[in-house]
Parts: sequence; structure tokens; C-alpha cells
Amino acid sequence: MDPRLDRDTSNCSIARTLEIVGEKWTILILREVWYGSSRFSDFERVLGCPRNLLATRLRMLVEEGILATETYKEPGARSRPKYVITPKGMDLVPAVMGLLQWGDRYRADPEGPAVLARHRECGARVDVRIRCERGHPVQATDIESVPGPAFRMRSSE
Repeated sequence: MDPRLDRDTSNCSIARTLEIVGEKWTILILREVWYGSSRFSDFERVLGCPRNLLATRLRMLVEEGILATETYKEPGARSRPKYVITPKGMDLVPAVMGLLQWGDRYRADPEGPAVLARHRECGARVDVRIRCERGHPVQATDIESVPGPAFRMRSSE
């Protein structure tokens, strides 16, 4: 029997990641942070997300260390938090850019993508590619999954 079919999946990194960022509004909040939004009112206006849900998602992203809050104050108004991306949040950029790249290819408007990701320095389009730790380009068909240090078989209860 193939051990991959009888493995314990309770410690899956993908499943654990999706518990945090696997919901539509969470990914869209991150998109807006990368596009330059930082205030609750900005997210609410652009996303159209219900206020209570938006507040919950922002709080979770802060608790997880993906976003942080900084205080800002406009003249004549009370202090409010703004949301900034953390290094942990920046590590999600390739995953979200991968979704954007796939969406641009298979789900874009007939006229083309709504937003283009470009390298600020040279203006070339940005794309996501897979490389091994030695720098070799890797195709999806060239990836093999092997047991890691936390691999466990399901208990035979």
C-alpha cells in the first residue's frame, strides 16, 4: 500500500495556512495592503466587506503577525490604527501573486487583467516561478513529495 494514502494529514502545512488565509476576504485584504491601502475605511470602501467581518479578519491578521498596526491621527480627529504589512506578511506575496498570475491567465476580463504587476525598477511584468533551493527552474511535473520530519501514518485504531 502507498504510505501517502494512509498518512496522518492533521499536521498539514497547507491546511494550517488555509486556516489563516484561506478565506476570500482575507486574501482580498492582503491584496489591498499591497496596493497601498492601510486604513479600515479604505478596506471597507474598496472591498465592500461587511464591517464586522472586516474587523474580524483584520484582527486575525494582526494576531497572526501578518499585519501590524500603527497609530495615525488626522487633524481634528481621534487617533486610529492603520495596518502595515510585516515580514511574515511579505512572505505571502509569492502565494498571492501566484493566484493573480493564474487568474490573469484563466479568469481575466476579455479585455485583459484589471491590474498589472510590474517591477518598479525596470517596468517589466512580474511573474511567479518555482525554483529549487539550488536555483534550478522547476516544472510542476518535476516536483516529488517525500516524507518530511513530521510525517506520520494514521493510527490504526
